Amino acid sequence: MKRTVSAHVLVVDDDPAHRLMLTTLLSEWGYRVKEADGGLSAVAKVREEPLDAVIMDVRMPDMDGIEATRRIHQYNPALPVMILTAFSSVPSAVEALKAGAYDYLTKPLDFDALRLALDRALEHTHLRTENQELREQLARLRLPEIIGKSAAMERLVELLALVAPSEATVLITGESGTGKGLVARAIHANSRRSRGPLVEVNCAAIPENLMETELFGHDKGAFTGADRARRGRFAQADGGTIFLDEVGELPLPMQAKLLRVLQDGQIQRVGSDEPIGVDVRILAATNRDLKRMTEEGSFREDLFYRLNVVAVEVPPLRRRKEDIPLLVDHFLRTFAEKNKRAVRGITPRAMDLLLKYDWPGNVRELENVMERAVILLRGDYLTEAELPLHLQRPEPSGPSAFESDASPHDAALFPSLTLAEMERRLIEKVLEETGGNKSEAARRLGITRRTLKLKLKKYAEEAPL
Repeated sequence: MKRTVSAHVLVVDDDPAHRLMLTTLLSEWGYRVKEADGGLSAVAKVREEPLDAVIMDVRMPDMDGIEATRRIHQYNPALPVMILTAFSSVPSAVEALKAGAYDYLTKPLDFDALRLALDRALEHTHLRTENQELREQLARLRLPEIIGKSAAMERLVELLALVAPSEATVLITGESGTGKGLVARAIHANSRRSRGPLVEVNCAAIPENLMETELFGHDKGAFTGADRARRGRFAQADGGTIFLDEVGELPLPMQAKLLRVLQDGQIQRVGSDEPIGVDVRILAATNRDLKRMTEEGSFREDLFYRLNVVAVEVPPLRRRKEDIPLLVDHFLRTFAEKNKRAVRGITPRAMDLLLKYDWPGNVRELENVMERAVILLRGDYLTEAELPLHLQRPEPSGPSAFESDASPHDAALFPSLTLAEMERRLIEKVLEETGGNKSEAARRLGITRRTLKLKLKKYAEEAPL
């Protein structure tokens, strides 16, 4: 059964029979296929028409696949090129990767491996179209700044769609940099109060001695220097929404006063004995564990339950890595426009580095990295050279396929093994280190769990090493 795929793939091979076989196979899978009979014609076709991926043989008479890859990437470094070689040695594979190849496959071809590699490569080239469709969907929901297609983000958006129209108090939790402020603004924008004010208060930034007057205001003469009355943030938010960010930083006396607002809908200015009614919806956010704070006595339990009517957790970026390409595309466009730079895209290598990093600073850290990269950009495409050094030399929590003791880049360690044999030993080593956990092993190896299972099935049918 054919798939509906709009991707244009260029097949490059000087062997007409092998080229026809690949063209027929890819057409059956639903791809639109172009052909080239050598490296020179492949470079020319890349310049003539837009393509999504290139599958190229390494051994060709006019120009070999490695040199053709170099020239293709001089023109368009974001175009994924997959090299086919019958010479499964470590040096030729490393040379292909250094030339900019996205991946390499050995002959005779494993069609399942080819299909998986091609699908993975095409994820990069379809980002801009996919992100545009997502932005249009979110714009209709009035969530233009919340970007993500992961299951975690889909659940978040569904929850916001239910919560926003209500009058419920919402407690937004999550690590620093996850976008809790964006969620609060999205709730307000999709509520019945959207025409009213949204007043944002960073509780951690207000000195304790000024907290009460900042939130509730004061009368003239309430204290030395109070030469006129002042409306507090709650009064400013009347008819709308107030967002109390870092609510876990409120001192206990202010927690009691906030509880009164939640219970009675009234505030009392400093220096006044008269309560004032306010019509305000309260949204609060914190990166702290308020439940634990109630057990320790640093946060009022009754206030916690008043705030936690609806709990919304914003997932950290490491738990939704499939959203990174969409965020990268968004930040590229944003900072390119801000800095008046012409940016055509990002190379697959640079994207892979961003995907492998765990982002302890979450989306805020990614945003800062992308702004820096756009400022330092030398060409039309963002490459690994514009990324910080700690991203260029990642240090994952466990050994990866290229950082274990048996790295495939260290040919001297396995002088007598073919590339396929070395790959098998590496997979077996990582499985041993993970106690047979296939999901964790696949993550460390940088492949999908399905790819790992296919390889293990193949190994089971072969004789042991």
